[in-house]
Amino acid sequence: MVDFTLSPSEQGVQQVARAFATKHLAGAKKAYSQLPSHKERFQSIKPIYHEAVLAGLIKGQIPTPLGGTSGSLIEAAILVEEMYAVEPAACLTIFGTGLGLTPLILAFRPELAGFLEPFLGGEGAPLASLVFSEPGGVANWLEEGAPGLQTTAYLDGDEWVLNGEKLWATNSAGWDFKGADLGCVVCRCTNSDIPASASPADRIMILLVTAADIARGGEGVFEVLNHQQSAGHTAASGPHIKYTNLRIPAKNVLCPPGTGVPVVTGSFEMSACLVGAMGTGIQRAIFDAALAFSKNSRGGNVPIGERQSVADLLIDIKMRTETSRYLTWKAAHRLLSEGANYDDKRELALEAKVYCSDAAVKSAIDAINLVGVSAYDLNMPFTDLLNDAMVLPIFDGGNVGIRKRALQKLFMSENYKPWATCYE
Repeated sequence: MVDFTLSPSEQGVQQVARAFATKHLAGAKKAYSQLPSHKERFQSIKPIYHEAVLAGLIKGQIPTPLGGTSGSLIEAAILVEEMYAVEPAACLTIFGTGLGLTPLILAFRPELAGFLEPFLGGEGAPLASLVFSEPGGVANWLEEGAPGLQTTAYLDGDEWVLNGEKLWATNSAGWDFKGADLGCVVCRCTNSDIPASASPADRIMILLVTAADIARGGEGVFEVLNHQQSAGHTAASGPHIKYTNLRIPAKNVLCPPGTGVPVVTGSFEMSACLVGAMGTGIQRAIFDAALAFSKNSRGGNVPIGERQSVADLLIDIKMRTETSRYLTWKAAHRLLSEGANYDDKRELALEAKVYCSDAAVKSAIDAINLVGVSAYDLNMPFTDLLNDAMVLPIFDGGNVGIRKRALQKLFMSENYKPWATCYE
């Protein structure tokens, strides 16, 4: 039988997340919103991030066999939902480090343990970043004959030379804007020994770039060209950065040329489940705020929640929220299950990302329609919730350009079994 009862371990994660959110996140937005610039708001949440490190929330995103305390992807989804329901921007920085570490976790080798150590110690405020997106877009990064990734690396002696620009990569510049403690930089190898006929995938590699590597390179090897101003998540950092002849030791290769694509796609499929949890958390906040507003009569004889038009909107928001949660949990359980075909396992992760992110935007708009013109008042939470929700369909692999195209390819594959992901 299907049972959605949380295990003792899952209940423990939920309690820790709720306690952290109540103590450290609840008042964060009010504080950082007073600051005028995006970069100042980001830097202001460093104490919160430090508290997350002390609370084990960074170590908790690393699997137990590698020295962390992560139990399962479902536990991660529970953690994300609980915290996102309270304060998305500060949470994105915390979970951005989890995404940044995912390629290292997936392609881990014992000789790379030193790169993971700063995130296991429970001290400081180390940031990690999956440095993938580029100013020109990456939806078609593997298309034959297309330009592909413009961030490149070539081997010169015992060092890789990295050049190119990246954009929107959460945490990529670090707290001091001189580089994250660890960046998993996805790039295209331009070594002359790779045949001209090689496919784009044959050239994709991942380099581990540390803040120490950047500091050693000296002036000009790493620059922040612009701090992106975003409508939502206004205390998270994903700036426009540039590498110029940055030399990286050969030992820093996480994925050699030709082996990077599965690690990149695998990382984003795990994060797809967590975007589902983000959408669920935001919808929780939307429903709670809309329900509270519906208790008012607004000049009438009864609370507006007793009006059918209002109640119908509330019902739709609540049902989307519940559906989002269960799809996310199912996707998280399925993605890491043993024995199944990987395409069967990844389908639900893709669907969770698409459905839950779109649902969050729809629920925010429904809540605004429910409230009416009062929702336009910045003292109300609804426009902020919409701004935070509307990035979910377009980041972490846009729904239209990337996630739905992956589902399309999956559906049209010769051996696709439509319901295998549900019953097998």
